[in-house]
Amino acid sequence: MKALVLLALVGMVVLSVPSVRDQVEQQLYPRKYQALVEQWAQVYQLDPLLVYSFIRTESGFDPDATSTVEARGLMQMTFGDLYDPAVSIRFGCYYLHLCMERYSNDVATAAAAYHSGWGTVDTLLQMEEHSSDGQTLKGFPYNQMHHYVEKITACYAKYTELYGA
Repeated sequence: MKALVLLALVGMVVLSVPSVRDQVEQQLYPRKYQALVEQWAQVYQLDPLLVYSFIRTESGFDPDATSTVEARGLMQMTFGDLYDPAVSIRFGCYYLHLCMERYSNDVATAAAAYHSGWGTVDTLLQMEEHSSDGQTLKGFPYNQMHHYVEKITACYAKYTELYGA
C-alpha cells in the first residue's frame, strides 16, 4: 500500500514538471505521418495541427481503421485506397479544405460537415435556432455530431497548446 502511495506521489511530481508533462502529452497527441500531413496541409492551406486533430479523432493514427459505415484509413474517407496513409491524408486534407472553405474557416462548423455531410449542415444553417448568421452553427443538435465536434475542437486546442500555432 505504501509503495502505491509513493508511486502515485512520484507520478504527480513528475507530471508537474513542465518538460516531462509535455513529453507525456505529446505521446498522447502525436504528430505521426508528419511529412505527409505537412505536405497536404500546405497544399490545401490547412493548419497541420488541425489535420492531426482529425486523424487522431477519426482513426487514432491507425492506417487500417475501418468504421461501421465502411469509412477507411487515417482520415476515414469512403473512396480510394484509403488504407494507404499517403492517399488517406491527401483525400482527407482535400475534403477538410473544402469544408473549411465552404464554412468560412469555422473549425466547429467544418468539423460538423466533415462528420455529418454538407447537406445536414446546410439544412441546420437555414434554421434560426441553429445559426444566427446562416454561415456558422451555434449549436450541434445531434448527439453524435455534438460529441464529434467537441472531440475535434478539444483535440485541436491541445495540439495548438503543445506545438504552437
